[in-house]
Amino acid sequence: MTERLLNHRAEGPASAPPLLLGPSLGTSCALWDEVAPELSARHRVVRWDLPGHGGSPADLIGPGATVGDLAGLVLELADALGVERFAYAGVSLGGAVGLHLAVHHPERLSSLAVICSSAHFNGAGPWRERAALVRREGLAGLADSADARWFTPGFTVPGLVRDHRDADPEAYAACCDALAAYDLREELARISVPTLLIAGREDPATPPAHLREIADAVPGAALVEIPGASHLAPAERPEAVLTALRAHFDGDAARGMEVRRQVLGDAHVDRAQARQTPFTARFQDFISRYAWGEIWTDPTLSRRERSMITLTALVAHGHYEELAMHVRAARRNGLTPEEIGAVLLQTAVYCGVPAANSAFATAQRVLAEEDGGAG
Repeated sequence: MTERLLNHRAEGPASAPPLLLGPSLGTSCALWDEVAPELSARHRVVRWDLPGHGGSPADLIGPGATVGDLAGLVLELADALGVERFAYAGVSLGGAVGLHLAVHHPERLSSLAVICSSAHFNGAGPWRERAALVRREGLAGLADSADARWFTPGFTVPGLVRDHRDADPEAYAACCDALAAYDLREELARISVPTLLIAGREDPATPPAHLREIADAVPGAALVEIPGASHLAPAERPEAVLTALRAHFDGDAARGMEVRRQVLGDAHVDRAQARQTPFTARFQDFISRYAWGEIWTDPTLSRRERSMITLTALVAHGHYEELAMHVRAARRNGLTPEEIGAVLLQTAVYCGVPAANSAFATAQRVLAEEDGGAG
């Protein structure tokens, strides 16, 4: 018999680090439409639908369901995809699933982001009432008021509202049962994975105070508040959410930017950042992650050694503007003018005298600027 799983959508290289994205109650994986494609440049992104939402079978859960049951379905999906350990981000109920995984299955998570969510959702009573209402009357009435609960005034995403209207009432009510029974406040201190909390400053359902409560309880957690965002921040403020998630999940980029500044100097990096456009943004991101976040941070070679290799490669290919920049970097990395001269003399033997002649002219100009005539 074929295993029945949560409906899901996978994007990005199969060999990339896996990142699972969980939805809010009443939505589908379309909640991540403005964020997932960008995240998939560096991750194997897997978005999933709650039972009875989007394409997931409604009978995967039933009355009296718990957040733990939903977390179990997520782990079954990960197992079926061959994913042992993964990063996770979730919105609202999807965020609660992430917190449950971090508390009860920490070995499966590499890092966690919880968006517009809570360690409790204002008590069991309102959720039991909503579950009873949906079982009695269906979802049409709730869907009519979705914009007010989900977005700031004047903003909407019609497709998400339609997903709310089309969800299975019994499965939706079972998810309400799960929220009614959910309260992780006493267990938050057990969370050990790197954790980011993202709050929508205009969110009436899970105000920033709910995320701050989690951040204060989880060791080392960080909190980001997004102005102009309500409950479905990835749909309403995707750029801000994407920036926060990248900084959290992609440690190579942050480490790479730090090393890039140390080697090339703040002035150069600031100029490069100022010139960045949407067209060049992914290339700049690539440089920070790969060149500076992985290669230059590899401890096998010292920065002095890397500078000498880089100078040689730039001379060999005639990249004299880059050479000027890396002569300055070589000085920051501890090379003396005499050592830089020795490297360039070596290039005269293996790269050719004309190339070395141009390189010496470039280096002499830079060293005169940097060292007041030394070299």
